Amino acid sequence: MGKPVLLSSVFFSFLFFFFFFIVVYLASPSTAAPCNAACRSENDCDGNLACIGSRCADDPDVGTTICPRDGKKAPSTPKPAPRSGGGSGDGTCKATGTLSCGRKTFKQFTCSPPVTSITKATLSLNEFAEGGSGGSPSQCDEKFHSDNEAVVALSTGWYDGGSRCGKKIKITAQNGRSVFATVVDQCDSVNGCDREHANLPPCDNNIVDGSAAVWRALGQNQDLGRVPVTWTMA
Repeated sequence: MGKPVLLSSVFFSFLFFFFFFIVVYLASPSTAAPCNAACRSENDCDGNLACIGSRCADDPDVGTTICPRDGKKAPSTPKPAPRSGGGSGDGTCKATGTLSCGRKTFKQFTCSPPVTSITKATLSLNEFAEGGSGGSPSQCDEKFHSDNEAVVALSTGWYDGGSRCGKKIKITAQNGRSVFATVVDQCDSVNGCDREHANLPPCDNNIVDGSAAVWRALGQNQDLGRVPVTWTMA
């Protein structure tokens, strides 16, 4: 009776170690393939690489840039695109300098955010009539304009050297109301604090300076002085 018991113990010990080996082998991670190595599925490739055309390569969905290109080693992580700060905080252009007005200092801009179909802007209130807060006649036509005219001045970047003079833009307020207005002047983002600019500081780089008629058409309270809007070329 002793031998069968011994043989049985040996047999079960063998089975135990056999299944233990199988479990450990299956649980162990397989060696992942590097760039350009042959592969059959995503699991065959290392890290964030993808199996493309039976080869491990950068995953376009993840945006990895691990694999060499044109014989050059690519960076292990993609570098973020540089952003520059603008006066409106939207990171689209940098100040070119500063202008001191009394005890305050204001940034100067020659650029504005890109114009799109929904360009974000700040609508400010301006008087284009003689003796009003606008100061000198409008740059586009050297004329003054009534408060009943839907006219605007654009920040220096958007004014673009007068290329938008006489053109219509569509302004839309947050309440959904819109108005078409004519560009007649520049809201100077570089100069200010003098008689020509009614002693006002330089404009921000995202200003649509509208007449009272523009504010009324948009249903805005003029006492607010500034409200967020969007605009585009008409």
